[in-house]
Amino acid sequence: MADALLALLDSGSLEFQTSAGAEVATLSLSATAFASASSGTAAANSISPDTSATGGTIAKFELQDSGGTGVVFGSVTATSGGGDIEMSSLVIGAGDTVSVTSLDYTAPV
Repeated sequence: MADALLALLDSGSLEFQTSAGAEVATLSLSATAFASASSGTAAANSISPDTSATGGTIAKFELQDSGGTGVVFGSVTATSGGGDIEMSSLVIGAGDTVSVTSLDYTAPV
């Protein structure tokens, strides 16, 4: 089930948003966005950084298909904050570079 869902994200994007849904930064996913799932968990392949972010305070994210339609949604918090994605900084300046070093998806049971 996870593999079918994650295949929708091939050549898609990871968009970080404010609490109001405004785009803060958009990172590009690989042509094959995720490796095959094992026990319901899959690791993202290479994610290209956004080297010229719009800027703002990140509160949530959308994993989008190649057409920009949201497929997976979640929260973003500072490190150890318990969000679906945890980042070292939530406040992003205009023109900043935003990168993700690793991202795993675990299918709900």
